[in-house]
Order: sequence, then structure tokens, then C-alpha cells
Amino acid sequence: MLDNHKEPQIAKSVYLAEGCKIRGDVHIDEQSSVWFNSVIRADLAKIKIGKCSNIQDLVVIHVSLNQPVTIADYVTIGHSAILHGCTIGKGSQIGIGAIILDGAVINEETSVAAGALVPGNKTYPPRVMLMGVPARVVRELTEKEISAMRQTAERYIGKAQEAMDALIP
Repeated sequence: MLDNHKEPQIAKSVYLAEGCKIRGDVHIDEQSSVWFNSVIRADLAKIKIGKCSNIQDLVVIHVSLNQPVTIADYVTIGHSAILHGCTIGKGSQIGIGAIILDGAVINEETSVAAGALVPGNKTYPPRVMLMGVPARVVRELTEKEISAMRQTAERYIGKAQEAMDALIP
């Protein structure tokens, strides 16, 4: 059943690019951004996006009944990724075209490689690289890689601010 009674709660500092669609019980925190033609649909459960996170072009985020999506702070969701009923920990990065299924838990500072398929109801340790179909831990991340993921999230804060500034006449 669609829950059409809940309106998205979006912080004023969030950048919403043209064509993105956000419906239902969605909460997006300060300085996050949702880029072109992404869909965020919380019709069956809640979607929470923390601060300073970026949802890149063509991403789909959806829920299942009683299976919300939680995205922590400083998370990067790469172009065309699909997140369904999952949890993404602080400082993590989801690669281009990756798919994360119901009940999956990606802990903090974890990188999911482009094109990976993360099966449902699996929990992964923090600070690792996940690759493959199905996704598996291939190694621990280096401090340099973890720092680079944080820098990507911070760079998107700047890109979003530039885009918002361009809209102001």
C-alpha cells in the first residue's frame, strides 16, 4: 500500500538536481545532494539520508515493507546504483551500478566496487572492499583509500553549493 500521507523532509541546504523524484517518508539531512534523475521512493518504509552524503545521477533508492533504507553521513552513492531496503554506514562509497539488496548492512568506511551485487540479509565488516557477484570481501581498505572516500563526499558538498549558487539570480 502506498503511503501518500507522508511528505519528504528535506533540509534547506540540500541540493536537488533537475529531474530527481522524491516521494514518501524520506528524510534528507544538511548539505546532502541528490543529482539528476535519481528516484527516492519511501512508500512502504522510511528512507533516511544523513548529512553531507551524495546520491549521484540515476540512482534508485526504494524500500520493502518494514525494510527501510538508512544512509549515514558522508556517504557517496555512485551513478546508477540501486539500493533496496539496506543500511549504508558512515563514510562508505557505493560504486557505479552496484546493487545493494534488502537487509544488507554495509558498515562504516566500506567501499562497494562498481557493478557489485550485494545479496540481501548479509552484514559486512567496516573498512573493507567488496567486489563481485555476489559481493565478497576482497581486502581491507588503506587509510589513503578511506581518506579519498571522505574527500569525494566533501567534493560533492562543494559541487552542490556551486549548483545552488548558479540558480540564484
